[in-house]
Formats: sequence, C-alpha cells, structure tokens
Amino acid sequence: MEGVELAKEFYRDEYLDSALYAFLGSRERDEKLREEFQRLARVEALHARFWRDFLRKRGLEVRSPRVGRLRRYAVLALRKLLGPGGVVSFLEMNEGSAVEKYYRFLTAFELDEEEREALSRIIIDELEHERLFSEERRRFHTENLRDFILGMNDGLVELLGAVTGLSAVYVSAPRIVGISGLVVGVAGALSMAIGAFISVRSQRQVNEAVRRRLEVLFRVSRDRAEKELLGRLLESGMPEEVAGEVAEKLASNRDAVIRLLASEGGENELRSAVYTGLAYLLGVSFPVTPYFLASSSLLALPVSIALAGTVLGLVAVAVSVLSGISIRAKVLEMVSTGLGAAFVSYLFGRLMEALFHVSAL
Repeated sequence: MEGVELAKEFYRDEYLDSALYAFLGSRERDEKLREEFQRLARVEALHARFWRDFLRKRGLEVRSPRVGRLRRYAVLALRKLLGPGGVVSFLEMNEGSAVEKYYRFLTAFELDEEEREALSRIIIDELEHERLFSEERRRFHTENLRDFILGMNDGLVELLGAVTGLSAVYVSAPRIVGISGLVVGVAGALSMAIGAFISVRSQRQVNEAVRRRLEVLFRVSRDRAEKELLGRLLESGMPEEVAGEVAEKLASNRDAVIRLLASEGGENELRSAVYTGLAYLLGVSFPVTPYFLASSSLLALPVSIALAGTVLGLVAVAVSVLSGISIRAKVLEMVSTGLGAAFVSYLFGRLMEALFHVSAL
C-alpha cells in the first residue's frame, strides 16, 4: 500500500510538472529555453504515463489532477521576478527531489523487470534535467542571484541586531539609532563588496595560474603532464588501473586535461561585488527606516522587527527555492535566528545602558 500511495504522488507530481513546463514554454521568449521547456513537458508526460500504467496494472484508476491557475502564475511570476536562472533553480529543486525518491522506490519495492527498466530510464531523464538546469544557471549568472540574496540577508540580520541594541540605549533619540545604523550599514556594505571582489578575483587568479602551469607542462613534458593527471585521478578515489588508462588516453588532449584540472570560474568579481554591496544596503534599509519616522525608539523597534522578520521570511523562501531544501524549515531557521540575535542585542544594549547610563548623555 505504501508503494501505491507513493506511485499516486509521483503521478500527480509528474503530471503537474508536465503542465507547468508546457505553460512556461508557451510564455517563454528565449528560444532555447522555450524549446527545452517544451521538450521537458513531453518527457514529464511520458513519466506520468508510466506511473498511471503502474497503478492500472494494480487495479487502480487515477484521475488527472487539476493544474491550478495560482500555481502556474506563481511560477510565471518567479520567472519574471528572478529571471531565467531563478526559475531554472526552482525547477532543479523538484528534479533533484524526484531522483532521490525514485531511486528509493526502485530499491525498496517489488517491480517486474519491465517496470524496473522503465523506472531506471526515468531516473536517467531526471538526472539529465539536472545537467540542463546546471548549464542554464551558468548561462544566466545565477551565482549573482545568490550573492544578492545572501548579501541582503547579512544586511538585515546584522543591522537588525545593531539598531535593536541601540534602541535600548537611545530610547528617546530614534534618529541617533537610525543614523548609527546607516553608518554601520554603509561600512558593512563596503566591507562585504570588497570581500566578494577579493574572493572571486583570488579564485579566478588561482585557476588562471593553474592553467598557465599546465600549459607550460604540456609544452615541456607530456609525460609529466600525464603523471599530474594520474595523480589527480588517484586522489579522487579512482582505481589505479582505471586511472592509468584514463590518464593515458586523455594526455593527448591538452585542452581536455586543462579543463579537468583547472576549473573555469565564470564569475565576474566586479559584478559579484556590486550585487553583494547593493543587496547589503537594501537589507539595511528595512530595519533602519522606522527610526527616521517614529518619535521614540520603542515605537520604531516593533515596526523594525516586523519589517525585518517579513523580509527574512521572503529571503528564506528564495534561499530554499535556490538550494532545494524545505521552505518551512528554512523560514523557521532564518527568522528565528535573526530575531533571536535582535533579542540578545537588545538585552546587551539594556545592560550597557544600566552600567554606563549612556541614554542620559
């Protein structure tokens, strides 16, 4: 019965995915993405047919689920808001989950030989989808979307803690809290942007240095280059006899070996720095703004917390969509840790006020 219930769930998911891909394909302007969405819609329809036939063979008839308008337009809105990279990452989340579930089903339940072969082909299809989505993420610079989300999250959490702590010190001077928060925010944004620039640039320079070294190595000694490749393959855990054969065959292809041993980082350090810095400043604006509008820090504080908590929840949803983890768990984690840090900061501010009587200055 457990297998039957899982098969019903798989049928529903595949059918809905097929309809979703078809809908996105009908609305997509990018020719390559449109063709891929349409192809994936056909593939998912075949997967749904497998699960429908699986259930029929066991005497069960299933109805095709209704594809809700809200779901279709929510994904379309995600496509418009986050761009192709964002919606591709959302779809990849579903595909990665399907691979794991199908593999567990394949190994845990009794299937005939035909069903086992068909399900194995479906798993291969889903893995192929993941490869496609990985390529699309690189094509549309999804790594900068990651920079933006993480930068905004850092700005939110750090400045929420700062202004909350200052609220306990400057109860009757909310503008001092707001100005102090802006100063800290601008400094933090510059620090984050510079850190992102240096990090991405350093990684690119390391990769370029490795590539240059390998090019020299190939020109001077192909045998030495082959030994270098062999050593890397052995380090990865490949059996010695297999690694030796692979290294020997690949050694004649200089470009292939260089691509294998020196990853080509596609990130741009300037773009990464701009995304991170601007996102940090955007995150700063939510907890800081109420202090310029309220007459008391204690009036601004709950508004600041409410704004920051709401945005943290939205950021958590975006992070979970991009990483494929549970939305509920990520929202709970980010909101609770962000507000928890604010609470501890407030207590620390009260302690400083009690010890040094700063608010009386």
